[in-house]
Amino acid sequence: MLLLCFAAVLLAAVLVSALAHRTILSTAALFLVAGFVLGDGTTGVLHLEADSPIVAQLAELALFAVLFTDGMRVGWPDLRSAWRLPGRALGWGLPLTLLVTAALAHYVAGLDWAEALLVGAILAPTDPVFAAALVGNDKVPARLRHLLNVESGVNDGLALPFVVVLLAVAAGSDDLHLGELTTELAVGLAIGVLVPLAALALERTRFFAASAAYAPLNGVAIGLLVLALGKATHGNLFLAAFAAGITVATFGPRERAAFEHFGENVAELLKLGALLVFGALISVDFLGDISWTGWVFAVLAIVVARPIALWISFLRSGLSLREQAAAMWFGPKGFASVVYGLLVIESGIPAADEIFHLVALTIVISILAHSSTDVVVARAFDDTGDTPTWHDALRRVRRVRRVRRRVTVSRQPTDNPAAAVPSEGTEKAEDGQANAQ
Repeated sequence: MLLLCFAAVLLAAVLVSALAHRTILSTAALFLVAGFVLGDGTTGVLHLEADSPIVAQLAELALFAVLFTDGMRVGWPDLRSAWRLPGRALGWGLPLTLLVTAALAHYVAGLDWAEALLVGAILAPTDPVFAAALVGNDKVPARLRHLLNVESGVNDGLALPFVVVLLAVAAGSDDLHLGELTTELAVGLAIGVLVPLAALALERTRFFAASAAYAPLNGVAIGLLVLALGKATHGNLFLAAFAAGITVATFGPRERAAFEHFGENVAELLKLGALLVFGALISVDFLGDISWTGWVFAVLAIVVARPIALWISFLRSGLSLREQAAAMWFGPKGFASVVYGLLVIESGIPAADEIFHLVALTIVISILAHSSTDVVVARAFDDTGDTPTWHDALRRVRRVRRVRRRVTVSRQPTDNPAAAVPSEGTEKAEDGQANAQ
């Protein structure tokens, strides 16, 4: 039934994709709303619970694929040469977003400080998937697209240690597992770098070569191998995924080009499937269980926490006001927050249900808001769109009227023939007047 629903919604999304590309309609929002309608709490077509294995596995797989393809877009030279702005967003923006969100969760939603900080860590990562029209638009400044892309790719892995430590604190555990966390990060990074290097080195030898038909599958094979080894060794999957993408982009430009479009389509399918499943967890009863303070918190977490954090982070950064405003607004909550929210459910801490409700509500509002405004904000960077279309239409109407007036005047008898035809200076003056108007 899940496969049938996904296929039907996917076909509908494909049929309206051209319209969605030009308007505020979003395919991401379409799958989220479809999941809500088909979920157990609405029509009952799909029967899914937050602790269902397929929910966590699909969200994790989708996040891995998205981070792998994101890493493919930036090589190490790009990161090294343009690290200043992402460094500000990660070094200052991420912890400040965590702290501001935690303060809102404590003072507005009424959570204890341990649980509030945990909510802040869960909601601090960003996901540019829901702002695709902004990140993938060539009219948007390259440094802004680079900033959002790198920040979102790295902050998922950086937030994970905070989530695990704060989970232990919220559970009242004396062991914060800091050694384990360090090992997971190190193993994930090593797998993400060494596996692609080994695969690329093998292809460079005279014994192996990928045919044109199988070239796109090279990236898929590398990604699956990184995923499997990360699972087997308990390495950080998200850091491994992003590191593997960067490694392929840096040392295998040919493999990167072959994988690009195919890989993005695979990641898109997984993303949309995860959104459908996540939407099925949300119902009217689920939303009704959240108090009005929870709703206020969810809105403030989107419109206050990140804007304040990035405003402080980008003081004297050289970014224009328009670029700063776009970066401050586009901090969508995505798959990382979904996965971390599901970790809270599995942990069984006393406030797990309340935390998951707050996190889920914030993610839903974020997806609807950010995926519906990316096209609008991207158009603000289109300089060709600064002159409204009605202006050119008005100029054409004025020209037609002038021509008709000239014809009328030329047909009228006059003692001075030269006065019947407007001079060149008069025409230019009229054109200048029309332009000014």
